[in-house]
Amino acid sequence: MINRKLKLIYTFAALVAVSLAAYMLAVKNTKNNSNMSGSMMGINTHAVDPMQSNNNSNKQNVENNLPIPKLLENESPNSKVEDFTLNVDQGTTAFMDEKASETYGYNGNFLGPVIRVNKDDNVNIHLNNNLKEETTIHWHGLNIDGNVDGGPHQPIASGSKADINFKVNQPASTLWFHPHTNGKTSEQVYKGLAGLLYVEDEVSKSLNIPKDYGVNDIPLIVQDRYFDNSGTLSYNNSQMMDGALGNTILVNGAINPYLDVKKVKMRFRLVNGSNARIYSFELSTGDEFEQISSDGGFLEKPVKMNKLELGPGERAEIIIDFSKYDTGTTLFLTGGDFNVLKFNVKDDGIDTTEIPNYLTQITQLSQSSAKTVRRFNLQGMGNMVSINGKQMDMNRIDLKVKLNDTEIWEITNPKDMMGGMSHPFHVHGVQFQVLSRNGIEPLESERGWKDTVLVNPDEDVKILIKFTQKGLFMYHCHILEHEDAGMMGQFEVE
Repeated sequence: MINRKLKLIYTFAALVAVSLAAYMLAVKNTKNNSNMSGSMMGINTHAVDPMQSNNNSNKQNVENNLPIPKLLENESPNSKVEDFTLNVDQGTTAFMDEKASETYGYNGNFLGPVIRVNKDDNVNIHLNNNLKEETTIHWHGLNIDGNVDGGPHQPIASGSKADINFKVNQPASTLWFHPHTNGKTSEQVYKGLAGLLYVEDEVSKSLNIPKDYGVNDIPLIVQDRYFDNSGTLSYNNSQMMDGALGNTILVNGAINPYLDVKKVKMRFRLVNGSNARIYSFELSTGDEFEQISSDGGFLEKPVKMNKLELGPGERAEIIIDFSKYDTGTTLFLTGGDFNVLKFNVKDDGIDTTEIPNYLTQITQLSQSSAKTVRRFNLQGMGNMVSINGKQMDMNRIDLKVKLNDTEIWEITNPKDMMGGMSHPFHVHGVQFQVLSRNGIEPLESERGWKDTVLVNPDEDVKILIKFTQKGLFMYHCHILEHEDAGMMGQFEVE
């Protein structure tokens, strides 16, 4: 009897060992092949990245001129009031081979316009939900009260309208808006609900940087999507263990995009609008470019680099100087092992812009005034994700914060037996400053205002936050499938 029990135990142990070895091999292969590489990147736990598979629709030869989102018209005659109408629409989009896919969009079939506002202005958004399901509209990165933040507590029913009013009280920045529907955020964003919000101020207007929208100031919403063999957008096929990964890159909704550029300086506002993919942006030539802005606004001075990492939800503005290239040169913005956007260098052009040595003054938050230190432990994988061992409960307030208090938040991502993965940590209603990564001062590119920070395996990231807005807000992993699975908590500022 004892021998039989021992035999069963040994057999079970052997099966576990074989399964673990197979899984670790898959992780190792993914690490070697994935675009998610570099010293700051964690291990991707997806067994196979669809971008590396043979079933990659992005390998088609058809190129598309990069679409430029429309600027939404301000309907207000008052110079200090901005008035906009947004329709949440359901339609179809043919991304390839005239195959129609069911998609969502703001004021159209896929993605949305750019809303441009000014600091200190009052903004009115008139939203009409034309979907057959409820939605919300979250203003990602905007410092506004919780009752207009657009979280899961503010659903807009199918066929209904909502008037959203707020005042802009933060510096020039590239923000964005997207749904934050309870349990449905990932799919609604995947189908196309995302748009950009530009904040302008006296600093952005006075700097002699590229700022002619659609000419030398270009938005780039970078997303990966999965298309099946028929060329149809498929959310279900993108479902992996830790978020939706696609086999095709879209930029502003276009596959294989190209942009004809003159030999001038060009400003690109990069937005990682993917559900789960982390990008490592580089030029195919290996040349440097300069980052001038992070999530919440300008850096104090431009930062030269040849690689820029962005997790889901993060943004950055960069300037590429094309004057160094000969006419007829072709180069690419890459995301790792794949191309994102093709540049065709054309005529000389006239360029009176510059990349200044100094951009703006950033007021540093006082670490000594921080009255509270809070710790957040990011754990799990797949649907078994949590923060501090808890999953989201709409009826539970996890934290109480006093208005105008400054706090230190310490976010840890412990390494597990599988190596772990990176989590982009987003906080609603604030812009924060990164204090350290594993006790080391952050890179210059992370010393500006942030609302989302990538926390890698076995890493401890400290951030400093001042809470200036009242209401109920979320903090969560911005891998959207993780958010929907409960990797989210709530804090109330009062």
